Amino acid sequence: MFKVYSLERAGRWFLNSGIQESSGGVARFRFADTLRNKPVSTEITGYAASALAFLYSITNDEVYLERARAAAHFLTDRAWDATLRIFPFELQSNRAYFFDSGIIVRGLLAVWKITKEQKLLDIALSAAHCMLTDFSSGLDYNPILELPAKTAIAREPHWSKSTGCYQTKSALAWWEVAEITGDDDLRQAYLNLVAQPFQDFLPGTEERLRVMDRLHAASYFLEALSPLLDRPACVEAYSFMLGRISRYLRDIAPDFARSDVYAQLLRARIYAASVIPVDVVLAREEADTLSTFQRLDGGFWFGCLDGQFIPHINPVSTAFAIQALEVWRAFQDGETSPCSYPTI
Repeated sequence: MFKVYSLERAGRWFLNSGIQESSGGVARFRFADTLRNKPVSTEITGYAASALAFLYSITNDEVYLERARAAAHFLTDRAWDATLRIFPFELQSNRAYFFDSGIIVRGLLAVWKITKEQKLLDIALSAAHCMLTDFSSGLDYNPILELPAKTAIAREPHWSKSTGCYQTKSALAWWEVAEITGDDDLRQAYLNLVAQPFQDFLPGTEERLRVMDRLHAASYFLEALSPLLDRPACVEAYSFMLGRISRYLRDIAPDFARSDVYAQLLRARIYAASVIPVDVVLAREEADTLSTFQRLDGGFWFGCLDGQFIPHINPVSTAFAIQALEVWRAFQDGETSPCSYPTI
């Protein structure tokens, strides 16, 4: 189907590239030109735990489960601050992020669903409640806290340093914990956050190329709505944002494109297929373009600027691409439940 894409090579990149270090932690990204990693990130380790669990679920290759457990154990045994009940941005960092916390919780749950290791669920539950209480401003959720005092860092105009629709992806952690534990406080907090009016998030800036970064963030809102697509108001909001992301992506991509935006958009189409008919022409275009970002070693380039790949091999971009192209394959093959695994 794909001229370039290979699931096997993508999976092996996670195993063999060095992006996951011996500690189990995973680096933020790898420089293709120097073959060096950025420092290990707790958020990216959470993403990798989910991705490796997903790879295990579709291949049954035990090495992926072994690596997923190594990532989860890095988070619980080395990164988790049991006194503060929080995950720092990096080891020894004096900052913690609301968004990162949700990604980490979801990574722990992805591994717990396979291994049923109680410690993973216990820490996921504790971290979820920390998000709910410690990051709360009373009106919304502070994006960044300074440790150890847990004081809010001043917000900045950049989307990731302020509040916004991207935070709803992390709120999925509350929903998923609640589905397991029956915690009504977490479930209601998720429902309250996704109910906020985020439709004006795009374009959000007059700098045209920066809108591409906001498409990445807006796609998180679609992901956050995916458990609620039995509700007409959520379907309407989903359809509206899906269309806007698609239009902006095609307008800006000739100058700057992010592979993860292609992956997120394609995945969002398939996840909503039961209530929003999939535009197969657009989906095929997104899948084919996404596949061109894969390197021969299996990883995916972060993006393309002025016709040249940006020399970052990104584990999150690779993870999103793997899942997006897998659910697209399943959809085309007519599988009844191509979206049975939670989004990475």
